[in-house]
Amino acid sequence: MFWGLAEGTVDPRGFEFEHVLRDIQTLNEWAMEGRLEVTAISLHTYPFVQDLYVLLPHGASMGSGYGPVVVSKEPLGLDELRTVEIAVPGKMTTAFLLLRIYLGEDFAYREVPFDKIMDEVSEGRSKAGLLIHEGQLTYERDGFHKVVDFGEWWLQECGLPLPLGVNVARRDLGDDTLRELSDVLRDSIQAGLENREAALEYAMQFGRGLDSALADKFVGMYVNELTQDYGDEGRAAVRELLARGAAIGAFPDADAVDFV
Repeated sequence: MFWGLAEGTVDPRGFEFEHVLRDIQTLNEWAMEGRLEVTAISLHTYPFVQDLYVLLPHGASMGSGYGPVVVSKEPLGLDELRTVEIAVPGKMTTAFLLLRIYLGEDFAYREVPFDKIMDEVSEGRSKAGLLIHEGQLTYERDGFHKVVDFGEWWLQECGLPLPLGVNVARRDLGDDTLRELSDVLRDSIQAGLENREAALEYAMQFGRGLDSALADKFVGMYVNELTQDYGDEGRAAVRELLARGAAIGAFPDADAVDFV
């Protein structure tokens, strides 16, 4: 999504962009402080920062029928899952919110960097792990069992795509700047979609050991027409997930679900 700006194929319209690479849990924590003017965050985090940030109408990681996966080395049923410790990629991630909605409040977990979770499970330090990012594609190859795929579960629950990551911009930039900034970022996403091969080659330098075929599949899962614009379906999915989170007390009601 950043390729168009990085390669200069998109007019930045006077904006200067610095590409800040951090894991999603760090970005969530920074958003609580309003540190960055534009940032990716987990949708789970948005209710906590809605006074500081407004949602951009594009840039979401949203899949239909696939999403974060709970895995184990030995087959586990739902009842067993409630009795074991689960390695999770951060309490502010949308994946963790889904786990809370699915299991209820009474379960054991431990926060682990997202790229270390498979090691935690493989080496027996946790009986189960909540996978985000590329692990969703590689867990079977690496000898893990699927306990639940939250993308599949969510689609069965409500028939909507699953919104995981969102892009936001600080409200204090002002309405005119926000609209102009949003247009530039949308143009960059469109440029990446229209030049998929070059954009994927650029993105591969930030990958974590995926070959080009798996990287292409992963990007195809989460960079799609809903990334270019949420549309009515995507916005309904956002409101549905936040309403379910509020219903279990995960955060205050998200009463300012505002898009630029």
